[in-house]
Parts: sequence; structure tokens; C-alpha cells
Amino acid sequence: MSTLRIFGLTLLAMLAFAGNSLLCRLALKHTSIDAASFTTIRLVSGAMMLWLIVSIRRSESARAYVGKGNWSSACALFAYAAGFSFAYISLPAATGALLLFGVVQATMIGYGIWQGERFRRPQLLGLFLALAGMVGLLLPGLSAPPLWGSVLMLGSGVAWGVYSLRGKGAGDPSGVTAGNFLRTVPMAMVLSLIFMYSSNIDSAGVLYAIVSGAITSGMGYAIWYAVLPALKATHAATVQLSVPVLAAIGGVTFLGEALTLRLLLASAAILGGIALVILEKQKP
Repeated sequence: MSTLRIFGLTLLAMLAFAGNSLLCRLALKHTSIDAASFTTIRLVSGAMMLWLIVSIRRSESARAYVGKGNWSSACALFAYAAGFSFAYISLPAATGALLLFGVVQATMIGYGIWQGERFRRPQLLGLFLALAGMVGLLLPGLSAPPLWGSVLMLGSGVAWGVYSLRGKGAGDPSGVTAGNFLRTVPMAMVLSLIFMYSSNIDSAGVLYAIVSGAITSGMGYAIWYAVLPALKATHAATVQLSVPVLAAIGGVTFLGEALTLRLLLASAAILGGIALVILEKQKP
């Protein structure tokens, strides 16, 4: 795979991941669709797209597709998707993406520490910076994000971190992700039943949910897993730092969101701290 192709596919994957935040916020702020319906349509669309991609690429039967993944990982995936949607009822796109990414990385770093991984001094400094940035973002004040939305996004980030940790070394990431998405469909149906009396659907909201599920989730993951083997571990980890930045740019450009000084300082601390941890971890 050529360098230009690797760069292009990586950029597409990062734009897709940032696009999830923008599409969800756009749907829940500017259309009448409810969070439960958005979650259900997104997961069903993602499952269908991933099934199609895996089936065409490998000519696998539906039975082989269903057999991949597992229910524990699917529960973590569903918890991420549901928390993500309900959080974006009140959170701006940029703040949500920053909280999500920061907590995902904190969860994975924390797991490494729990497993006995020893950190060098620069890594500890980076971890302190990232935690300080998170605390600074969430402290009460005029520009503080809504508390309930923040709590939901923090929970969503922990769920995605758990899902990522469970997926390490699973083999065939596209097939496993497809199987896990399929397993979330009955969970999403139950969620929609629980919120049935407050559900609301319109054509624009459904369209955003389908694009989020099929394109920025399904195709985004497929592209990322296709390019991942060509990236060094350091590059694969650090390139994801661009997702909150892209979400912030999209939020300002397409949703008219404001970039506050608190968000800028918190972003610098969180993303810079995480980058320091990741880069130091890869040193021999």
C-alpha cells in the first residue's frame, strides 16, 4: 500500500469518527428524532453495512458472520452507542468528542497500570496533564458543559475503552466488529421499547442516523481496520488525537458552536498529555 493511499484512508477514517459526533449532535439538536431511536437506527444500519462489507470481501455466509464477536463485547458496544446518543442531547460536538476520546484513552491507560505496566516520569507527567485538563473542563462555571450529558459521555467513553481492550488480539477485527454490531440490534430494540412513549422520528433525523451507522460507523471502521496493519503502533495511536480536533472544526463550521477558552486549554492539556503517554510508551 502506497504512502499516499495510507494517508488518504487514514484521513477518511478519522473524518468518519469525527463525523459520528457531528451527525449525532446535528440530529438531536436540529431534528425531532429522539436519542433511543437514533441509537437503534445507527446500530441496525451499522450492522447491515458491516455484514455487507464482510460478506462481499470474503464471501462468507450469514452463519459465519453471526458466529463472530461475543455478547460481552456487544454489551460494551451498545453501552457506548446509547450513552453517546443521550449525551449529545445537551453536549456540543467538540466537548463530547474530547470527553469521549479522553476517557477511552484513560480507561486503556488505567488498565495497563492495573496490569502492572510501569510508567516513566514523562508518562506520569502526561497522565497528570490529561487528568488536570479533564478536571478543568468539568469544573463548574459559565462555560462548563452540562453535568448530565458529561456523565453520560464519560460512561460512553469507559464502555468504548472496555470494548477496545476486549478487541485486542481478537483477530479478524472487521468480522468481529460485524458480529458485535449484529448482537447490539436486539438490545437497541429493547431500548426503543423502553422509550416508546417518548419516541419521535422525522425523515432528516432518520437520514442522519443511517449515515452515522452505515457510513461513519460501518464503513469508517472497515477503512480503519484496512489501513491499520500499515501503520506503526505509535502512528495508529497518535493519529486518533486528531478526532476531537476535527470534531471541533466541524462543530464550529457546520453547527455554529463556539470555541471557549476553557475548551481550548482543556483540549491542549488532555490531547498533549495523552500524546506524551503514547509516544513515551513506544520508546524502547
